[in-house]
Amino acid sequence: MGTKVCTPNMKTEPRVLDAVPVTSIDEYRSHGGLAALHAARSVDPNAVIETLEASGLRGRGGAGFPTGAKWRTVAAYRSSSVPTTVVVNAAEGEPGSFKDRAIVRANPYRVLEGAMIGAWAVGADRVIVAAKASFERELTRLHGAVAELISDGVVGDLELEVVAGPDEYLYGEETALLEVLDGRSPFPRVAPPFRHGVDEIGSGAESAAALELAGTQADTVAPPTLVNNVETFANVPGIVEFGPDWFRGVGTARSPGTIVCTVTGRTQRHGVAEVAMGTPLGAVIDQIGAGALGGRRLVAAMSGVANPLVPAARFDTPLTYEDMDALGSGLGACGFIVFDDSTDMAAVAHGVSRFLAVESCGQCTPCKQDGLALSERLDQLRRSDAAEAVLNEVGELAATVSNEARCFLAHQHKRVLESILALFADQLRAHLVDAPEPIPSAGTELIAAIVDFDGDRAVLDQRHPFKQPDWTYDADWSGASPADVIDERRRAS
Repeated sequence: MGTKVCTPNMKTEPRVLDAVPVTSIDEYRSHGGLAALHAARSVDPNAVIETLEASGLRGRGGAGFPTGAKWRTVAAYRSSSVPTTVVVNAAEGEPGSFKDRAIVRANPYRVLEGAMIGAWAVGADRVIVAAKASFERELTRLHGAVAELISDGVVGDLELEVVAGPDEYLYGEETALLEVLDGRSPFPRVAPPFRHGVDEIGSGAESAAALELAGTQADTVAPPTLVNNVETFANVPGIVEFGPDWFRGVGTARSPGTIVCTVTGRTQRHGVAEVAMGTPLGAVIDQIGAGALGGRRLVAAMSGVANPLVPAARFDTPLTYEDMDALGSGLGACGFIVFDDSTDMAAVAHGVSRFLAVESCGQCTPCKQDGLALSERLDQLRRSDAAEAVLNEVGELAATVSNEARCFLAHQHKRVLESILALFADQLRAHLVDAPEPIPSAGTELIAAIVDFDGDRAVLDQRHPFKQPDWTYDADWSGASPADVIDERRRAS
């Protein structure tokens, strides 16, 4: 994979994405690795949390929630009888993003050290790294690193475990991931920040919707679970060892530190790189992607399928949580799919809609049914086989798809599609059969997870167009949603 490091105004070595892979625990220790863990264990756990709070580190999984505040909440709601668990979310599946897998491939030891520091801070006795079973290279590195850490003795009484889960997009959603770790399907649940943790103390029901939520009973003995993604944990050792001021030496006051970005799409090359937060989006596209393809003009970029598109006229926007929010978009996983003036945005809209409709679990009826209806209408539009009424219906369905949604997937569907409808209205309208000058029928635009890199080009999941809305790869869709399948199985038992 073509990976380089772009760190404007930073004179130090890369912070979380090593330029050269670290291949053993001895090599990691020779570069100062594990010093932060020893330092953390030499002070009160609350002091570690205070350091994280002072650093201003925000979760790199997409939402940007303050890490120190999350750790303090989990520590405050720990159970007096059942230990807390730390979970590393390594189930990266956002289209356009490969940052977490790049970090694990380069140096899993730093991620695990950060997670062990987290365990000390919140009083946990176990660390679980949750990845997808298809991540064979990453799982090999993680298993090897865990074995080395245990053999070295630095783990102590802490239990380290690597879990391989399903390929579904929702596996990366925090509550759905914890459902998988409890032996159920990756169905999100409505839950507060300090929800019940791994090994749920509850009914043992197979459906997430049937389970009791954390905080609903004062006498619950179930502990919370600390969940952060790979990149977030990878930042922790440096903060503990060098201090909050060191971390804040790069980035901005409200979005300090670095962030690992992926750039794919209509650029000269694809890649993953660590940049200082506050770097303009356009500079990141130029530095990682080397700009537009020959003779083409960039028109927009999309952070996975999680946030509205950023038009090229706003590529000067700094990559910070506050600046991207003010723009009406968001950083997400900082995996930018870039589009140029040859891109058919009707095909992009259909690709986004189909991906999210298929990956919806079906617990929320509008998310699944309106999502599939949106995908069908946009397929008509993409094929230039739609009238004005169909385009109007797309707008109406986009407005209702997120009704009563229990997770963010349906809101993503709404926000991304509405941004395409607003930014590229003329291009979409040109697909209508009753347009003054209808354009020829267009092709497809694959919106899918990155499975690997081949040199400086991302390789996308070519199987996803064949995935059915019930999460099978059968020739024909059963007509059921994944939630329907689970409910039928539960009734049969």
